[in-house]
Amino acid sequence: MLRPVDIRTHLPEVLRAFGGQNALLTAGDRTAANTMTIGWCQAGRLWNLPVCTVYVRPERYTYGFMEAQDYSTVSVLPAEHRKTMALCGSQSGRDVDKFAACGLTLAYGAGDAPYPEQAELVLVCRKLYVQDMDAACVRAEPEIARFYGEPGGWHRIYTGQIVEIYSSGIEEL
Repeated sequence: MLRPVDIRTHLPEVLRAFGGQNALLTAGDRTAANTMTIGWCQAGRLWNLPVCTVYVRPERYTYGFMEAQDYSTVSVLPAEHRKTMALCGSQSGRDVDKFAACGLTLAYGAGDAPYPEQAELVLVCRKLYVQDMDAACVRAEPEIARFYGEPGGWHRIYTGQIVEIYSSGIEEL
């Protein structure tokens, strides 16, 4: 069962979840939402606020939800949800209702930000900053070039203030 935890004291524990597991980025509201598997995510501090930064290409279905809403979530599912992570990373929400296909139940955090109730960790984020990545700013071209080209364009960067954290593995407040 997910419980709210204190952002100030538990952010280091939250950061350990990233890097070992992929996450789901979910955006939308109570009328419509989409989720996608993400491998790129950063959490830390910016402007003296706890923040999470995610990256979404404009051609992704989730992009429209990220643009339309001020809140989104980043969720880590338990290891037994490997098939869910695979489907959410390979199918478009334009073609399939990922929540129904994976048996995920939606819950809602601040700003009606949707997240899968089955998660073991959820960050609810309020959009603070948005910027498109720019090829002219890349300084390590050989390492970066493999992420771009035919499959799609450059990502848009979304940095959000972490306003709530829910966890099934961190002590209750």
